[in-house]
Amino acid sequence: MKFIVDNWMLILIALSSGGMLAWPMVRGANAGSLTAQGAVQLINRERAVVVDVREPEEFAAGHVTGAKNVPLGQLEQKLATTVKNKSLPLLLVCATGARAQRAVATAKKLGYEQAQAVAGGLKSWKDANLPVEKA
Repeated sequence: MKFIVDNWMLILIALSSGGMLAWPMVRGANAGSLTAQGAVQLINRERAVVVDVREPEEFAAGHVTGAKNVPLGQLEQKLATTVKNKSLPLLLVCATGARAQRAVATAKKLGYEQAQAVAGGLKSWKDANLPVEKA
């Protein structure tokens, strides 16, 4: 007991650092997101639909081959007309993955239960040397 009383600060630091390491697992850090290679597998095996949620000028500068552009601000209004089959996997992409993560929540609210964000966005797609096309 004396050890705990004398070293309470060290114990507190150890517990808090352990908590910070465990937090992503508890929170589900990769829930709703997958790697670029995982996205390619879904596209090839399950005919996943890729939706780029960046603005049109960003999309025109370069995007995933075959992706459809629905800006994040217009996702609720335009997603249903752009992707009619809600049973297909829906892959959401942006520049770095941040906007796509927000888009996943919107897509799931609209009934796209298989919506996922590509982790790292177009940057990770390019880093994996996967094809990109320009409009």
